[in-house]
Amino acid sequence: MDTLTHIVLGACIGEAIAGKQLGKKALVLGALAQNIPDIDFVASFWLPVTGDVVVHRGITHSILFVLLVSPLLALCSARLFRSAGLTFKTWVVFWGLQMFVHIFIDAFNAYGTGWFEPFSHYRVSFNSMYVADPLFSIWPAIAMIMLIVLRRTSNKRMRWVKAGVGLCSLYLVIGVCFKVFVDKTVEKEIADKGIAGNRYFTTPTPLNNLLWYVVAEKDSGYYTGYRSVFDKRKLELHYVSRNDALLRPEAGNKDVDVLRQFSQGYYTADMWHDTLVFNVLRFGEMRGWERDHPQFVFHYFVKQPDNNELIVQRGRFAGWDKAAVLAFLRRMKGV
Repeated sequence: MDTLTHIVLGACIGEAIAGKQLGKKALVLGALAQNIPDIDFVASFWLPVTGDVVVHRGITHSILFVLLVSPLLALCSARLFRSAGLTFKTWVVFWGLQMFVHIFIDAFNAYGTGWFEPFSHYRVSFNSMYVADPLFSIWPAIAMIMLIVLRRTSNKRMRWVKAGVGLCSLYLVIGVCFKVFVDKTVEKEIADKGIAGNRYFTTPTPLNNLLWYVVAEKDSGYYTGYRSVFDKRKLELHYVSRNDALLRPEAGNKDVDVLRQFSQGYYTADMWHDTLVFNVLRFGEMRGWERDHPQFVFHYFVKQPDNNELIVQRGRFAGWDKAAVLAFLRRMKGV
């Protein structure tokens, strides 16, 4: 999830665990604790782009990391905030729960989270929530604002915590329910189109859980399409070839090998004029709901490694203007 979401959710959880003892310091420490797993961003200063995308959400987002780091931070906290009267065990819960919540909710979006590093490189990805969803984040954000405003002794503080955490948790559950509904619908419709038995995945489009992006594997390519939870029309799919022939000259290219692994097998190659591009399909298409052959959000210039900054973010909202937003909202409403 985005940093802001971790900040507001961490502040609420911090208040719930240690608000009475630490006062409003619990909000600050909670926001900090919730963001500790994202310390892996430091690696981006030294690693190439392909190395960075693999390291991100790796070891620092693992269960092992949480188990090892929590008691160390608890030991430091027990000494620094001795006057608060919190036990070592409570401090372990404080840091451990915050970091576990971070890696838990990160697993609900498409990037994938390395819960089992370093023993397994498998990335946990439930694909049921977009990496930034305002209807998930708004509730703990409102609660955090109220916790800042209210006095330390107010008996309303815990009510706001319960409301903020409870409503975003409910939204998470609703997203999972939508995911199950969409998957069942997609399974039936791709079977009708003769694609049954092949791999497929669905994941939410930007900032919502109503419109879902669909990718179904078929032979040497993929079918992509979109399904709103309100759709009454059959799923429309467009075929895109994997174009493996374009990558044959790159045999032995470590960057391409790493991206193949990162893509989990969902990738295509393409030529943009004279530039070879490696696309990872898991992150969606650029305004694909209104275009027949859109470019993919995650695209890597194979021959120009220095021109791949912000590779995950750069295509997310490319070309979005007022008309695009309105078209997006109409598609969310279903067809």
